[in-house]
Amino acid sequence: MDQTPPVIDYEGSDYQQSFWERGGRDYEDQAEAVALQRMLPQRGELMLELGAGAGRNTPRYDGFERVVLLDYSLTQLQQAQSRLGKSTRYTYVAADVYRLPFVDGLFDAATMIRTLHHLVDAPRALNQVHNVLGPAGCFILEYANKRNLKAITRFLLRKQDWNPFSFEQVEFAELNFDFHPRTIKLWLQEAGFTILRQLTVSHFRIGFIKRVLPTWMLVKFDALAQLTGNWWQLTPSVFVYSRADESKDVAAIGTFFKCPICDNSSLERQENGLICGGCSTEWSIHDGIYDFRLN
Repeated sequence: MDQTPPVIDYEGSDYQQSFWERGGRDYEDQAEAVALQRMLPQRGELMLELGAGAGRNTPRYDGFERVVLLDYSLTQLQQAQSRLGKSTRYTYVAADVYRLPFVDGLFDAATMIRTLHHLVDAPRALNQVHNVLGPAGCFILEYANKRNLKAITRFLLRKQDWNPFSFEQVEFAELNFDFHPRTIKLWLQEAGFTILRQLTVSHFRIGFIKRVLPTWMLVKFDALAQLTGNWWQLTPSVFVYSRADESKDVAAIGTFFKCPICDNSSLERQENGLICGGCSTEWSIHDGIYDFRLN
């Protein structure tokens, strides 16, 4: 089995409370809600939420019959479970995005919001997403844009070393990356996606502006400015709507999980988990949360 890149782990973190609920980010949250509403299909059967965390965005997928919340952190999923409940509508999965434990062609749609910026090998993860989407499956990706106005200004004033116009990703902190829009477009195309729409988000992510203007006004202005996303991308956050190939295979009826080690889809339910019929690896279930992590 080949080695996968390092994964950032929010195990034990109060990220939902400290960053979102108490961090003064109502504007960013509501602006992202507008972008999602514009891009999400009105209805669907099965959605995969990659990097779901504590379930901040999950209620926004109300047009889907079932939602799978995937995150590497077990405690983040436990927080999501406490917020959303143990309804059969939700399936909670702890797994590595580089080794998704689902059969190919399973999902109608997938989202990856505020997650790609933690991935050292983004193309590998995007290929995994394409594998598990069905024909013409919808994929909504948010990424941290290195070619934003703040970074450009700082570069021109010689207050930062890295070039926001260069195509390579920049690691501004450990396992925290910004990406160039043209590079993201190339990676999506190479993975088999066709980009249909882009929205620029968080135009006013500046402390002074957020203190002076009310949140509702910032969100309204941002909603209008988002519509320029197909023309240029100069904001710190960009949403991309794309579709998988129409000729992809559809998942076999009755199959769902596969072993992330040997790719065998014959997983037998045991009292406290699943056992792979191919390599005999046992995968635990912790109070309704499937654990497919390798470590």
